[in-house]
Amino acid sequence: MRVELFDFELPPERIALRPASPRDAARMLVLDGHGQSDRHVFDLPDCLRPGDCLVFNDTRVIPAQLEGKRGEARIGATLHKRESLRSWRAFIRNAKRLHDGDRIDFGQHVTAIARDKAEDGSFLLDFEGDEPVELLLERAGTMPLPPYIAGKRPTDARDHEDYQTMFAREAGAVAAPTAALHFTDGLIARLTARGIAHETLTLHVGAGTFLPVKAEDTTEHKMHAEWGRIEPETAARLNAVHEADGRVIAVGTTSLRLLESATGEDGIIQPFAGDTSIFITPGYRFRAIDGLMTNFHLPKSTLFMLVSALMGREKMQAAYRHAIEQGYRFYSYGDASLLLPEVVAL
Repeated sequence: MRVELFDFELPPERIALRPASPRDAARMLVLDGHGQSDRHVFDLPDCLRPGDCLVFNDTRVIPAQLEGKRGEARIGATLHKRESLRSWRAFIRNAKRLHDGDRIDFGQHVTAIARDKAEDGSFLLDFEGDEPVELLLERAGTMPLPPYIAGKRPTDARDHEDYQTMFAREAGAVAAPTAALHFTDGLIARLTARGIAHETLTLHVGAGTFLPVKAEDTTEHKMHAEWGRIEPETAARLNAVHEADGRVIAVGTTSLRLLESATGEDGIIQPFAGDTSIFITPGYRFRAIDGLMTNFHLPKSTLFMLVSALMGREKMQAAYRHAIEQGYRFYSYGDASLLLPEVVAL
């Protein structure tokens, strides 16, 4: 499909620079078989049914943004995928000044050797020394806020808390699974009291999620791989939800993509551990999920293509026009949408 079909005009003032406070006070646009309604995230227990199950991503964002020097040249690095114990694939700013074998000094006694330049301009960074890379990043790195936020204000201490979900346990992401940022202990307690379960899986979100689709046709776009895991016990419980006629609702596109990667044509969710680069566009037949809670996405992004695949492109274009007109806040720190198709759009 032509990428331009997924374009829309977004006024810059609709981009949220801080999250709602409290978190579950964010607005939520609900789309289902009956139409659409304007709600808030704290209304979620009333929008779901007993027996439903929400699936969260428990990845934890690491301080994966690094600024350093190669000689006199300034080099910026955004880690996006771990390749081994001490090696990370990274997108590089000022990559023309960097060559295989160059040593980058990131300050705070953190250095890395660049090698294996890829076609997309990324390098493999081998961190020197014996300290765990996680400790090096805590010392020299900053939280990797999306460019549409970082370009308008500097990262600060608040972001270290704001850009982590309440489920964040497994360190390794360089972008937050932002739909889950809306949840609080109180909201989870109310969901549980209504008979709505929740499960977690792990998908380490990569910086590729920030990249625009530069191709003119969706068939020409290549997704970056991300590592994920679904435990056998989790898969069994989610399959039991379906067997009992409950709905599996992914919280965030990261949870959705991993669930779909782990599910066969028979609709059975399997345990999973490995990379996924699944790219979901209209025409895709969903196998694992019955709904999605997600934030509002970039024009012409793979994520807007995904929600269009779930609900239908024209319906999502109309919903986004409504959201813009009604002052919804967009992107990582923005408001939410709850998408509950009666029949998944093809």
